[in-house]
Amino acid sequence: MASLQGQTTTFNIPEKSKQFSVGALIGKYLFHWPLFLLCLGILIPLAYIYVGTLSPVYEVKASLLIKDDKKNQDRQVSALHEIDFVNSAKTIENEIEILKSRKLTNQVVQDLKLWVNYQQKEGLKKIDLYNLTPVKINFVKQNPNFEGKTLQIIPIDGQSFDFIMPNGKSNRFQFNKAYKNSLGIWTIEPTKHLAAHIGDKLSIAVSNPETVVVLYQKAIDASLSNKLSSTIVVSLNDANAQRGKDILNQLLVNYNLSSSTDKNKDVKNTINFLDQKIAELSGDLGASEKGIEDYKSSKGLTDISLQSKVSLENLQANDTKLNDANIQLDIINRIDKYVNSSKNSEKVPSANGIDDPSLSNLIDNLSKLQLDYQELAATTPETSPEFEPINRQIKTTKQTIKEMVRSIKVSLQGKRDKLSSYNSNFESSIRSIPTQEREFINIKRQQSSKEGLYTYYLQKREEASANYAATLTDDKIIDQAYASFPKDKKNTIYALALVLGLGIPSGLIFIRSVLSNKVIGLQDITEAVDLPVIAEIPLAHQKNQIAINERDATPTSEQFRALRTRLHYLHKEKTKGRVTLITSSLPGEGKSFVSINLSISLAYTERKTIILELDMRKPKILGILNLPNNKPGLNEYFMRSASINDIIQKSGVTNNLDVISSGEAALNPSELLERPELVALIEALSEIYDDIIIDSPPVHLVPDATIVSPLTDVCLYVIRQGVTSKTELNYLETIKDQDQLKNINIVFNGLDRQKFGSGYSYSNSYYTTTKKNFLEPVFSDFGSRF
Repeated sequence: MASLQGQTTTFNIPEKSKQFSVGALIGKYLFHWPLFLLCLGILIPLAYIYVGTLSPVYEVKASLLIKDDKKNQDRQVSALHEIDFVNSAKTIENEIEILKSRKLTNQVVQDLKLWVNYQQKEGLKKIDLYNLTPVKINFVKQNPNFEGKTLQIIPIDGQSFDFIMPNGKSNRFQFNKAYKNSLGIWTIEPTKHLAAHIGDKLSIAVSNPETVVVLYQKAIDASLSNKLSSTIVVSLNDANAQRGKDILNQLLVNYNLSSSTDKNKDVKNTINFLDQKIAELSGDLGASEKGIEDYKSSKGLTDISLQSKVSLENLQANDTKLNDANIQLDIINRIDKYVNSSKNSEKVPSANGIDDPSLSNLIDNLSKLQLDYQELAATTPETSPEFEPINRQIKTTKQTIKEMVRSIKVSLQGKRDKLSSYNSNFESSIRSIPTQEREFINIKRQQSSKEGLYTYYLQKREEASANYAATLTDDKIIDQAYASFPKDKKNTIYALALVLGLGIPSGLIFIRSVLSNKVIGLQDITEAVDLPVIAEIPLAHQKNQIAINERDATPTSEQFRALRTRLHYLHKEKTKGRVTLITSSLPGEGKSFVSINLSISLAYTERKTIILELDMRKPKILGILNLPNNKPGLNEYFMRSASINDIIQKSGVTNNLDVISSGEAALNPSELLERPELVALIEALSEIYDDIIIDSPPVHLVPDATIVSPLTDVCLYVIRQGVTSKTELNYLETIKDQDQLKNINIVFNGLDRQKFGSGYSYSNSYYTTTKKNFLEPVFSDFGSRF
């Protein structure tokens, strides 16, 4: 070892150890590869089986153009605008809600009988027979409170089928014959596709219609194609493309029918109102015309003066305006009377003749709410809680109309008063004409007023009749329902299985490392204590604790050789009489294992070495070396019953290695170590031996190591992977701060890459050529990976 003398190089491990090692982290997971393989081996086949049960899902779409008044204010007036006066304004948002409404969805479910599903099983996959079903179930009387039920049948021929009972037995039934169970009274009839399914097992899944309506209402989506367009795109995902197209097409048909029905109800109410007013005015007008005839006959009037004619024309013009004001007040009073009524069953009066679009829209909304109320009242008692939302909406709308009517009424009354004042002025000017002519003018004025009003109502009645007969609609179907290519979920499912197959083991390993209170990796040590780790000893799987010899090279033996080299640097220039103390926190951390193998390693380099078994409470050295325990040891030396030469014995491993055992069991080891004989022993051995290795008891349990430490040059503190608790690292930091042990260096012992996945940096490939069966221990602890 002369070549090491005089060198000032120091072995500095901490800076390197404190660096985060990506390779160690990856290795920690890679060495649990059987767990990853097991999870992937389970999840990938499960994903394959699940994919085999999936049916392709089609996205079905249809588009509808809505004439949105907000987005089409500058649109061209249609050729039929003269008969379109009862149409209410539309907004795209309202139409979207109508398309997604429960009412329309329920109609589609009932029209297409979507609450009955026909299926045939092929392997693990269920085939939907929506448009190819060989049989159909018809209900003579359906139980309204039934829960979902699946019927299993096997068609035998065109006349009969086997009905499979819940217990697995089957009974022969006839087609088109009524049967009764919890579903109600039903029959099954064959279709034109029956011949292709003779002998096949078929499933008829009958669900509660209300449940199916809720599912489809959530599944149907309606949205704008873009923000600037008034085109609504209706979409639905379905495993059967034809069924999806039928649903959307039927939805659009029902939507158009609903719009036309609501329109015709509004027009019908208007026609009834106009017929009533026309009948009243017809009688009044006939009486006025008879009065003119009688007056002229009685007075003998044939002509009227120019002055009277002018006054009459002015008065008539003013009367026309006054009549319009009275008509509007009459309409307003009718509306006011209606909104102040608490009844919801009366017809909503029309707002025709009132030049206020806002009031017309509110009347239209109230009319629609009234129609909804009547439809609900036809099937539901008025005490039902279902009336609460619609009553609340009717009340709110009436309140808004009431406030608007109040404002309009004030304006019309002011206008009427002003026109009445004008009439007074005109009448005063007519008083100057002869009485007969004035009387005639009054009669004629009444007749003209009634005639104008009669003509106005008659014209509006004809317009309403034309609207009632028309079936035109503003909405236009751009695209009938069409299906896109089916969505493929296979890649997503396989990717999910792969992620779970890698993620679950990784999570288990991570949780295990987080929850573990044991020292697992080098980073656990370097983060807790500021001491160098000078060796990482791999776990030796063989039962023999002597891991080093002159013939074989194993990972464990090579690390002890590396520790031997680093020990030279720790002792610096000192080459003879080097004293090395080996201790740990608790028992079972490998002090004796490290002491023996380090001593053998030193002895193989022709250095005269001796082991002192100072762990006098639980000695292990003699047992590991298979030496007899009948020779005197340290206890006899301290009791002065044996000399130094008496207690030294050969190790039996190599001629350069000797051993001093603990001797007979001692009652007070700590007191014995404080005697001067220990100092004399170390000094005497230093003259004879190059290296003195002291195997001491655990420092956290007894003070023996701290008593011996002043006599040593270097302390090797053993920490064992998976055994030493992390709390012991805090104790080690306390020992270092209090300087209880001299020149402390850490030996990380028992690194098991198979079990913990962290540890040493040597390459296995170097050793595979040294001994043929060296890699056997790598696979011997397969179960510990889990």
